[in-house]
Amino acid sequence: MKRQDHWERVYSTKPVDRLGWYTPRLKTSLDWTRALGLPDDAPIIDIGSGASTLVDDLLDAGHRDITVLDISEQALAVVQQRLGQKAERIHCICSDITTAELPDHEYALWHDRAVFHFLTAAADRSAYRQTLSNALKPGGYVIIGTFAPEAPPTCSGLPVRRYDSEQLADEFGQGFTLVKHMKEMHVTPGGVEQMYQYCLLRKSD
Repeated sequence: MKRQDHWERVYSTKPVDRLGWYTPRLKTSLDWTRALGLPDDAPIIDIGSGASTLVDDLLDAGHRDITVLDISEQALAVVQQRLGQKAERIHCICSDITTAELPDHEYALWHDRAVFHFLTAAADRSAYRQTLSNALKPGGYVIIGTFAPEAPPTCSGLPVRRYDSEQLADEFGQGFTLVKHMKEMHVTPGGVEQMYQYCLLRKSD
């Protein structure tokens, strides 16, 4: 099954609050974003946004330049319906991040919770890193969350690559500096424990 077909099926057949990665608020992402002290007009992109409420909370916090990118049209439709008129204030991109075309040096913050770990092929990870490097401003930040080594080896029926903080930082190479990291236990709506590894990286100036 093609990657997009898989995710369209997932978002078309399950309520959002029953999906394994669902959480009402992405508290770590919000806290780390707030701590960066970005201007309200700093461009932020959420990679693999799904139907997450992060965009709602960023809007409520005053951020005015938010892009959500996801491979699933159905997921983005859920976000737009939930936001109502607020949806006019965000940019939506339906694309696979490994083939997405994004503007150069555009974003001050790149956020990704649970996309990168699905990229088990080296070519896909290389394409992701190239897109990220091109799209992020010099001095920009990356907040990324993946399954930690002790998490399950699969998610949503697909294999994942699991990382500790050093391995995750190494994936992005010398052009990025690891600023901080933490682990966080996520419990799925079905009661399964999934340990996440979060890293904050900064791109070189």
